[in-house]
Amino acid sequence: LGHARELFRRSLVKRGGGEEVVAEKMALLTGTTGYDRFADVDLVVEAVVEKMAVKQAVLQESEGHLSGGAIFATNTSALSVSELQGVAQRPGKVGGLHFFNPVAKMQLIEIVHGTGTDPELVQRGAAFARRVDRLPLPVKSSPGFLVNRILMPYLLEAMELLSEGVPAPAIDHAATSFGMPMGPVELADRVGLDICLAVAEKLSPFFNLKVPEKLETMVQQKNLGAKTGSGFYNYTSGKAVYKGTEDPDSIPQDLADRLIFRLLNESVACLREQIVEDADLLDAGVIFGTGFAPFRGGPMNHIYDRGVEQQRQRLQQLEQLHGEQFSPDSGWADLEA
Repeated sequence: LGHARELFRRSLVKRGGGEEVVAEKMALLTGTTGYDRFADVDLVVEAVVEKMAVKQAVLQESEGHLSGGAIFATNTSALSVSELQGVAQRPGKVGGLHFFNPVAKMQLIEIVHGTGTDPELVQRGAAFARRVDRLPLPVKSSPGFLVNRILMPYLLEAMELLSEGVPAPAIDHAATSFGMPMGPVELADRVGLDICLAVAEKLSPFFNLKVPEKLETMVQQKNLGAKTGSGFYNYTSGKAVYKGTEDPDSIPQDLADRLIFRLLNESVACLREQIVEDADLLDAGVIFGTGFAPFRGGPMNHIYDRGVEQQRQRLQQLEQLHGEQFSPDSGWADLEA
């Protein structure tokens, strides 16, 4: 509750509000350390540690105190909602509401439906997202859902480039020149390298992702990014400062393509697997969830704008030059030219 009060103060004061406005907002919140109030709620969102056994225990413990119509939503970033439903008394009332960090600022919420989720739950989850002034994105329960799954290959390619000796500022500059709000190296630092590694390890068995040794080493050394003051950059007063020196000869000509085409290829795979209903939803989700260059209209719009066949051929060239991580997904064949 104290943390909520500070968030209200910071956000409302910027808009001209005073302590009386903060007090009005705080009056909407109550706290409890037990389950005594759970019978009255319409929705429970758990945000415990990212371990399936712990989340299953919380679900089972909570269900006995909920009314029959209440929704139980997990805030997991990568775990299977369908697997969580497997221990539920009412699996149809179990889904996912995946918020993005920082929660107070990020606009997107992934509304995750598992194999046994009631269709009504998706509608109610979306209605809740709108009530808290967020954008709902219905997604199928699949490792990484939409946003993290598409973002991870992009981040891992940046890590691979670092291991090849490409300076971090050059990698980030290539991304921001494309239109990204922040480069992938600094983004990984800001998210936390331990979190990046944990998500990468969860997703790697499903999507044949190679987890770079450089990332593992940084985490082992406790250089976790901005929160520890040191990651791929050093951080002084919250600002990233590069630790090394740039060698112009170490910057490959296809630097931007290596980053962006990993993201585009994964977008095509997600569309093929129907993680979301259509290309427009995918584009919206990736723009609001990752900051993908908005003026390009999202990854699928960018592919169509540049030409499906031309983009697929570029992927094949990158595969020949750099390896199977650039092998075009079979979904490219289904895209309209």
